[in-house]
Amino acid sequence: MTNKEFDHDVVVIGAGLSGLYAVYRLRSQGLSVHGFESAEGVGGTWYHNRYPGARCDVESIDYSYSFDDDLQQEWTWSERFATQSEILSYLEHVADRFDLRTHYDFLTRVTSTVYDEDTARWTISTDTGVTTRARFVIMATGVLSATNRPDIPGRDLFEGENYHTGEWPHHEVVFAGKRVGVIGTGSSGIQSIPVIAETAKQVVVFQRSPNYSIPAGNRPLTEEMVADVKANYAERRRLSRESGGGTPNAPYPKGAMEVDEAERKRVYDEWWHRGGYLFAKAFPDQTISREANDTAREYVEAKIREIVKDPAVADLLIPTDHPIGTKRIVTDSGYFETFNRDNVTLVNLRATPIEEITPGGVRTADQEYPLDMLVYATGFDAMTGSLSRIDIRGRAGRTMVEEWSAGPRTYLGLAVNGFPNMFFVTGAGSPSVLANMVLGAEQHIDWIAACIAHVDGHNAATIEAEREAVDSWVAECNAKAASTLFPTANSWYMGANIEGKPRVFMPYIGGFGNYGKICAEVAEAGYKGFAIS
Repeated sequence: MTNKEFDHDVVVIGAGLSGLYAVYRLRSQGLSVHGFESAEGVGGTWYHNRYPGARCDVESIDYSYSFDDDLQQEWTWSERFATQSEILSYLEHVADRFDLRTHYDFLTRVTSTVYDEDTARWTISTDTGVTTRARFVIMATGVLSATNRPDIPGRDLFEGENYHTGEWPHHEVVFAGKRVGVIGTGSSGIQSIPVIAETAKQVVVFQRSPNYSIPAGNRPLTEEMVADVKANYAERRRLSRESGGGTPNAPYPKGAMEVDEAERKRVYDEWWHRGGYLFAKAFPDQTISREANDTAREYVEAKIREIVKDPAVADLLIPTDHPIGTKRIVTDSGYFETFNRDNVTLVNLRATPIEEITPGGVRTADQEYPLDMLVYATGFDAMTGSLSRIDIRGRAGRTMVEEWSAGPRTYLGLAVNGFPNMFFVTGAGSPSVLANMVLGAEQHIDWIAACIAHVDGHNAATIEAEREAVDSWVAECNAKAASTLFPTANSWYMGANIEGKPRVFMPYIGGFGNYGKICAEVAEAGYKGFAIS
């Protein structure tokens, strides 16, 4: 401990996309900044998710920082949708280029952050015994970082190889000649199953809920394409910031029911070939109107039936429990084609649930499947899980878990009443996973940096979201979500994949551009809805 009443102006928790930019931005403001990261290196989600087939579903030229034009011009992406390894290399390059690693303690997990009302300081404790005091804390903990491993009977008895896609080992995993079971058909399952099936002796896919997935249409980026993007990056970023999802892709100007069948098919064909989750944005009313949604659903169902040769298997692979796009559409490379292979078996857990995991495999209600390897593609305790695993205590010792017992309650997704000088990045109450997370991180960190400068400029000690502002924002988020089809799906947006978690639609669904304007207006009005003291 130094002789000051705090060690650092700001502590940043996490060294992913948000954390790295937070260190860069706040350091440039002359603030003393220190970070903690539980992993051995930078990258956050992209450090851990090394499973086979892992890619981003936002185009690489957009899924990158915009804060430094020299960085934009010098880095060249190789593919339209970058692999995990390429994204991690990019983030490592950023960390080294701007000397960001020296601000972090790695292999250090934050266990608690406790607010002292007398000194207006946060005390941050870690599993390595390091304790730090800071004026401000930025929770850059990631929204897809707390892995979910379901509590299946016998889970720990399996004697074969055992992996989770979100905690993939750094050594090579060999599938050749092995019987591999994959539990889960969300994004990581859909991306990894085709790669595993290429060499495995047998792949058994245990599916509880089928998901919509659109071929990525991935391809190498040509020199001409890269040159064109780099020459027009400024305009591309402007369009992205004003858009609904943080990329320069605008939906068709008419609704799905405002055009005839031929025009509708032409638009769907175009967006199918664009690839990936963007298909949900082909028409502006697709996730608002059930009638419009049905046209998209029928189009994709027909595509799946074209690809999958066995009609009975196709039936099982087509979702019937949610409108298309209300769970994030997965971006795949040959997923549905994989079920035409002789070495791939699909098990419908709705009909025959898993009863237990045995030392030698998985036993469902009707048979046991002998396995050499088990892969959990069971996702994350999304949006709030990484926060609930830290003991966060604000005014009067109130915990964040208590404050969010009925679902996350924030103002703008940035702050929580009762927790002064603590900021949250790209989490619940913000566009978060519904938008480009890189531009979302930049937007949040720039706002936070300006906010801290405002507090310091007024010789104030604290800034805190007012309860009325939180109530109003939660109501606004709920109303926006209720006007769409999204709450009808049992998605991880709703926390539905975690037993006992409140069912609340967590992101702000009003659009990335609109959200940015709201945040700017709050700041311009002297941080309306915040108490500065």
